[in-house]
Amino acid sequence: MGQDQTKQQIEKGLHLYQSNQTEKALRVWMRVLEKSADPAGRFRVLGCLITAHAEMGRYKDMLKFAVVQIDTARELEDPDYLTESYLNLARSNEKLCEFQKTISYCKTCLNMQGTTVGLQLNGQVSLSMGNAFLGLSTFQKALECFEKALRYAHNNDDKMLECRVCCSLGNFYAQIKDYEKALFFPCKAAELVNDYGKGWSLKYRAMSQYHMAVAYRKLGRLADAMDCCEESMKIALQHGDRPLQALCLLCFADIHRSRKDVQTAFPRYDSSMSIMTEIGNRLGLVQVLLGVTKCWMIQKELDKALECIEKAQELAEGLGNKLGLLKLHCLCERIYRTKGQQRELRDHVVKFHECVEEMELYCGMCGESIGEKNNQLQALPCSHFFHLKCLQTNGTRGCPNCRRLSVKPG
Repeated sequence: MGQDQTKQQIEKGLHLYQSNQTEKALRVWMRVLEKSADPAGRFRVLGCLITAHAEMGRYKDMLKFAVVQIDTARELEDPDYLTESYLNLARSNEKLCEFQKTISYCKTCLNMQGTTVGLQLNGQVSLSMGNAFLGLSTFQKALECFEKALRYAHNNDDKMLECRVCCSLGNFYAQIKDYEKALFFPCKAAELVNDYGKGWSLKYRAMSQYHMAVAYRKLGRLADAMDCCEESMKIALQHGDRPLQALCLLCFADIHRSRKDVQTAFPRYDSSMSIMTEIGNRLGLVQVLLGVTKCWMIQKELDKALECIEKAQELAEGLGNKLGLLKLHCLCERIYRTKGQQRELRDHVVKFHECVEEMELYCGMCGESIGEKNNQLQALPCSHFFHLKCLQTNGTRGCPNCRRLSVKPG
C-alpha cells in the first residue's frame, strides 16, 4: 500500500468513526497497519487506533498501540513524532491508573524541548501529568500542572484543551471540597462547548455535564445533578463511551444514596463496578467501593461495610491514592466508634492524621484541615491553597507554607 492509498484509507476510517461505525473504522485502520509501507502513514493510523481505543475504554489495547507507535517514531528518526508517541504512552498509563509511569513519560516529553510539535503538545502533557498527580493526591503539584496547561491553552487559543483542563479542575476542587469552584469550572467548560464546539466531538459536552452533575450532587442540588448526569449518559450510550458510562452510573448511584434510596443505588454501583473492572479503572473502583460502604452503613450492616473497605484499601494502596485511604480511615473510625472498639478506633484516627499531614491537607494559616467540609479555597501563585476567609482576614506577603518549607532541616 503506497503513501496516497494509505492517506485515503486513513480518511475513510475517520469518516466511518465520526459516523459512529467504530468497528468498521477499526477494521480499515488495522488493514492499513498490516499493508502500508509508509512509516509516517503507519504512525498516523496508530494515533487513530490509540484515540479510538481510549474512547471505548480498551486501555490495554491503547497501551499496546502506543508502544508500537514509539517504535515507529524511532524508525522515522523525528523528534516531533517521538514527543507525540511519548504523550500517547503517558495517556495510556494514566487511563490504566499507572500514575508514576504517566509522570515519568510526561517528563520525557517535556525534556524533548525545541520540537515544533512538542511546543504545541506541552499543554496536553501538563494536563496528563496533573491528572496523574491528582490520582496520587499530590494536590499542589496537580494544581501547578493544571494551571500550566491552562496557560498553554490561553496562549495558543486552544479551546478544546481549555475545556478539558476546566473539567480536570472541577474534579480537583470536588476532591478537596470547594464545591463552588467544583461547579464553576465544568460550567465554564460547558460554555466553551456551546460557544466553540460546533465541530467538536459530543464527548466534550458529555464530559462537562458529568462534572457538573458531580458538583451539583455534592451541593445537594440532586434534581440538577440528575438532569446533567442523564444528558451525559445519553451521549455516552450513543457513542459507546464505556468509561463515561461507568462514571455516570457511579454518579446516579451516589445521587440515589444521597436520597437515602439505597435499594436503587446498589444495582447502579454494581453496573458501574462491572464496567470499571472491564476497562481497568482501579481509581473508579475505589470510588464505587466507597459509595457501597456508605450504603451498608446507612443500613447498619457494619461488617459488610468493613469488607468493602478492605477491598478498597488494597486498591487505593496499590495506586498510591492517599485521599482514598484518608476517606477509608474516616469511615473505619465511624464504624469502630459505633461498635465501641476503642483500639481499632484509635488506630484509624492516627492513620487519618498521618494522611492529612502527608497530603498537606490543612490551611497553613489557621491549621484546620482542608477537605473535611465544603469551604471556599484560594490558591497562591505557588499553588499552595488556603481557606479564602483566612487569606482575606490575615492577608499575606508570601506563602506561609513555602516559608516553612525553606526553613525545614535537611
